[in-house]
Amino acid sequence: MLTDRNSSAIVAVKDVDRARTFYRDTLGLAIVADTEGVLTLRTGTTFLNVYRSDEAGTNCANAVVWDCGEAFDAIVAELKSRGVAFEDYGTMDGMKFDGDAYRTDGFAAAWFKDPDGNILHINSGM
Repeated sequence: MLTDRNSSAIVAVKDVDRARTFYRDTLGLAIVADTEGVLTLRTGTTFLNVYRSDEAGTNCANAVVWDCGEAFDAIVAELKSRGVAFEDYGTMDGMKFDGDAYRTDGFAAAWFKDPDGNILHINSGM
């Protein structure tokens, strides 16, 4: 699912064990290293690092974005089946909220949060 998608990010969490379950089991990312409270997960050709911080979840902007291309709708459906709740941010300039995603002329985007409230974003291509 997201294993083939490119990202480049570091995400702070309050509970590394809870994050391990979410990022590995819910998002389907492979853990390539788990040392001293830092998880390194493969995502596409890059890695996502997850570490413990008391400041976790305080960012009100995107923490990670994945370009899902034509697999966007299938990935949204799979994430939803795994219990992911997608965000509805109301009106977005030029985009219409349709189901779990925002859409406009051949582009789609969806946002969801990890257990610490970090905002994660997937889209159908840049």
